[in-house]
Amino acid sequence: MATQTASPSPLSDAAIAKLTALVTSDGGSTVINAPFTGEPLAVIPTSSAEDVENAYAKARAAQRAWAELSPAERAEPVLRFVDAFLARRDEILDILQWETGKARRHAFEEFLDVSLGSLYYARKAPKLLGAKRRQGAFPLMVKTRELRQPKGVIGMITPWNYPISMGVGDTVPALLAGNAVVHKPDTQTALSVLWCVALMIECGLPKDLWQIVAGDPAEIGDPIIEAADYIAFTGSTRAGRQIAAKAAPRLIGYSLELGGKNPMIVLEDADLKLAARGAVRACFSNAGQLCISIERLLVHEKVFDDFLAAFKAETEAMKLGSALDFDAQMGSLTHQRQLDTVSAHVEQAVAAGATLVAGGKARPDLGPLFYEPTILTDVTTDMDLCAGETFGPVVSVYRFATEDEAVTRANDTSYGLNASVWTRDLARGRRVGARLQAGTVNVNEGYGAAMASHDAPMGGMKQSGVGRRHGAEGMLRYTEAQTVASQQFMELDAPANVPYAKYADLLTGAIKTLKRFHLK
Repeated sequence: MATQTASPSPLSDAAIAKLTALVTSDGGSTVINAPFTGEPLAVIPTSSAEDVENAYAKARAAQRAWAELSPAERAEPVLRFVDAFLARRDEILDILQWETGKARRHAFEEFLDVSLGSLYYARKAPKLLGAKRRQGAFPLMVKTRELRQPKGVIGMITPWNYPISMGVGDTVPALLAGNAVVHKPDTQTALSVLWCVALMIECGLPKDLWQIVAGDPAEIGDPIIEAADYIAFTGSTRAGRQIAAKAAPRLIGYSLELGGKNPMIVLEDADLKLAARGAVRACFSNAGQLCISIERLLVHEKVFDDFLAAFKAETEAMKLGSALDFDAQMGSLTHQRQLDTVSAHVEQAVAAGATLVAGGKARPDLGPLFYEPTILTDVTTDMDLCAGETFGPVVSVYRFATEDEAVTRANDTSYGLNASVWTRDLARGRRVGARLQAGTVNVNEGYGAAMASHDAPMGGMKQSGVGRRHGAEGMLRYTEAQTVASQQFMELDAPANVPYAKYADLLTGAIKTLKRFHLK
């Protein structure tokens, strides 16, 4: 595996100070380190419970005027943001790489997601949020409209692995829907989010509308939930359950995108060369630190050996590195805890009898948190790797004999986030995909086809989440549906000179007539 070396940090002390000034903080701070080198990258201000309270106060004050604007007016700064974001591509890619340790091509996927997602919602907001005519109780007598009112202030908690895909991608529709946002990005990756906040303000977003708080979830997690009108969270299933329990007493809504143990099925008629290349992307993008990446490969027994050989060759040819260019196919893990989990899962599996096909060791020669892309076979249910989410560059490969067996085994998990099917017969791929218990299914792609389809909802089944991002649902979750029905010509109650029994007969006859002529 070829290697590359990291370049100097992309941010000056002055630039960092300008960005971190946007954090609502009473003076606490923490140091984040660059995954590529282990050296300090920046000092990030941290927030207290009182800071969270202050952030909500400022956000609520700003939200009132913002909600009075039309959706088209709210879209104007977002459209300007897209232009500025595209023009400053390399700047944000540099920051993302230094914060996360990911390869530049995977930082670019975030860049594309934010660009296309923001543009989608800015274009669609006027239609999605506009008043809708609904069928009234009786023709002519009742005119009914469905309106969409903003929730108020959204509490947003986003992770470190895709900081702007999740952070900006979830915030933009919330803002366009007329809300303000109090956002806690992961401290490790706060700089990329702050960079986007600063750019959005430059493009005309009212300064107090998007508030940033940072710090330990144990200190500020509860205050964020307690003051929010709605919670949007991306993270672990364990944390998602805790958030749901804390939101329940207040009867506020929430959306949760959580963990996954995602399967990829290679059918006997698949293009094996294409599938092997696709599996590299599906399994090892962002060093496997992607909730929708593939951790289980199910391969038909007729093509198992040929596929495994091709996949092994593609994996062993991968270029690992930390340079700020597009050559590396995989970068570093982000946290020591991820490296520890990956190492423990692989070591335990091998000790218990799993076969190591490729990779299987850390690469401190490249950087403190690098780990080789790893393939294992003969993984059994008594191994942590089998059912638990590894969240690293490790995949286990299994044989299957029939399509039904593949579907059953793919669904044999408490998770249901993403899945992949590979076949030359696209109609067959779609049929198999429809049988899988996953919120998104990709045919002849690992995850990107569904992820990039911003007009379609994205989220998890079973223990992988509640609610959806993307599509109409990704914006409407941040609104309250309101029905306004206006009565005209006559009252709905019986007229004063008509006995109620007679009135009931008249209405019953009217319903029969409406049904006969398909008016109801």
